[in-house]
Amino acid sequence: MLKQVEDTDHAPDDHAMLEQVEGTDHAPDDCAMLKQVEAIDHALDDQGILKQVQASHAPDGREFAVKPLLDIIEDIFRRSAPGIDQGSKHAHSYELDDKTVHMLDPFTVNKVSFEISCKCSGRGDARETTLGILKNLGSYAWDAKVVLAMAAFALNYGEFGLVSQHYTTNPFAKSLALLKQLPKILERADTVKSKFEALSNLIKAMLDLAKLIAVFKELSSMYIESKYISSPDVIASAKAVYWTIRSIVYCSTQIMGHEYTVSTAESSEQTCLQNQLDQCYKILEVNRLNERYQALVTLTKTPHSDNMEVLSAFIDDKEKRVPLVDCPTMIRESLDVLRMKNVLLLISDLDVSQDELYIIKYMYQESRQDQARPIYQYKVVWMPVVDMTAPWTDEKQKQYESLQRMMPWYSIHCPSMVNPDAARYVKEFWHFKKKPIVVVLDPEGKVVNTNAYHMMWIWGSLAFPFTSAREETLWGKESWRLELLTHAVDSAIPAWVNERKFVCLFGGENMDWIRQFTKTARKLAEGIGLPLEMVYMGKSNPIDKVIKTNMDNITKENLSHTLKDIRLISFFWLRLESMWLSKMKYSTEVKKDRILQEITAILSFDGSNNCWAGIYRVSEMAKAKGETILKSFNDFLLWKKNANDISFIPALNQRLHEVHSPHHCNRLIWPDSSSDFPEMVVCPECNLQMEKVFMYRCCDKL
Repeated sequence: MLKQVEDTDHAPDDHAMLEQVEGTDHAPDDCAMLKQVEAIDHALDDQGILKQVQASHAPDGREFAVKPLLDIIEDIFRRSAPGIDQGSKHAHSYELDDKTVHMLDPFTVNKVSFEISCKCSGRGDARETTLGILKNLGSYAWDAKVVLAMAAFALNYGEFGLVSQHYTTNPFAKSLALLKQLPKILERADTVKSKFEALSNLIKAMLDLAKLIAVFKELSSMYIESKYISSPDVIASAKAVYWTIRSIVYCSTQIMGHEYTVSTAESSEQTCLQNQLDQCYKILEVNRLNERYQALVTLTKTPHSDNMEVLSAFIDDKEKRVPLVDCPTMIRESLDVLRMKNVLLLISDLDVSQDELYIIKYMYQESRQDQARPIYQYKVVWMPVVDMTAPWTDEKQKQYESLQRMMPWYSIHCPSMVNPDAARYVKEFWHFKKKPIVVVLDPEGKVVNTNAYHMMWIWGSLAFPFTSAREETLWGKESWRLELLTHAVDSAIPAWVNERKFVCLFGGENMDWIRQFTKTARKLAEGIGLPLEMVYMGKSNPIDKVIKTNMDNITKENLSHTLKDIRLISFFWLRLESMWLSKMKYSTEVKKDRILQEITAILSFDGSNNCWAGIYRVSEMAKAKGETILKSFNDFLLWKKNANDISFIPALNQRLHEVHSPHHCNRLIWPDSSSDFPEMVVCPECNLQMEKVFMYRCCDKL
């Protein structure tokens, strides 16, 4: 194979060339040509020519703007093509800047041009000629080598073009043609037409490749960090330069009366370099995005005189756009309405529910009732985070507008006005996944809480100004009591507490257990004169029809008290989850935190798909899974004396401990969309650390 390649590098004499031209008007078979290219490329590696190419590369730092020179070269090639109209409409004026003129060495161009003329006018070795040219251009960068070699070839080809165009009409051109021994090929121009077309195609390919090399050099030196430029990228440039100059040599042998035998090797390198260039563009785009993103990160950490710069970084207000909408009136507003205000950014996708918006709406409307109180003066802005790479359909637009109609505050006019960097930022720094979060900015644009959503559910307007420091302070003032657990759920519960009644909260979906438990508890309470009130709390993530049916049955059968609205059940559980997530951030000793233990117990009962019940009176409480507490009530005669001695709830706790099985399985189920997964959770029954796993489940709506 190597011998075959070496043979192809020696051009035949003039007569053989003419015979081949006359008998070969069609391009070789594609498969045969591909094999030929592969063979030559393989030979390039086998013979170590690539090493010689790289060894000749010794740039000394000299540079010039290659693009203006490429423009001139391209114009020469275009004008030299047979049949081109030389009218004034093709006239172009090119000017090389001072730096280019200074750095461009005419001697180098002429020297290379002369070498091409001499070596290609006879039976010279194409490889040696190519390596010789590369050696002469060794002190230049890769892109400059190609452009200078192309300029040298353009001198020869331009002269050939002028002579060929005026050969038949201008005696001067004919005389030059005779001196250059061109009459035979010019006289047979019609016969060798296809060869000249192939030559033009090859020159175009060389120009395209030269442009790619120049762009690749520009990207790698200006935008792409050196760590991204690997040896394969350098090799790609070296091979591309080699094949371009070698193609120049072949083109020169053809216009000087010798056959061009291998003409498509450079196309393989062009494809290779184009792939490398595509990778560079991808790296460049990533770098640009990273730079822009890092600028946003820096901006959020920098003090500002007001909040406008930070808000503008998240919400697009360029070209004096009015990116906000006052949802009640649908009037467009500029960001200036938020200047020097406490701003609450409500961040969600399009699947946010009314239940999830309930507490924020309640607080916001409450704050608007007393405009004189500056403590409540804050603005809420809904900032939707939506994948804008997916098509924005009419259905999505309707869903978006429907959500806007639910909101009494501002929203972004269109999700596309949320800067892409902001969407990335809220996920990485504010840990937004799917559940809504409320990020709080003070009047200077400083982030004072990355998620105030939970403290709003717990304390409502008392949480103002919604800072993390305020959240920690509020927890420091809290103690475990029934009012904390059931705040704003039902007005009857605080009244029962004031009357020092026993209050039983119970939940679950199993209606049979509900009937047994409520009847047993009522019978027990009546038997010993216990002032007991019971309230059904349903279940978190409920199947609404099941819970609604249970509530109707409880009311119809007069089993216990129920909440007035099924949405209050969702409110109770959402608030309980918020309490747990918020408390986990500030609890240093989980096993000693009474509030956290009680909340965890109820959530784990619910997450384990168990019915449950808790009995509360002032600071006393007893709680257990449904079967355990029902068994204890049924066995009341066994611990009745103890209840008389130490009171009901302490005696019940002792009995629950006695009947408690050491084998248990408690689960806390959080949606994968939660942004606040804690690292460690303690089991409410055995105080051991629970294993952290993900659980997925499917519940069909009935």
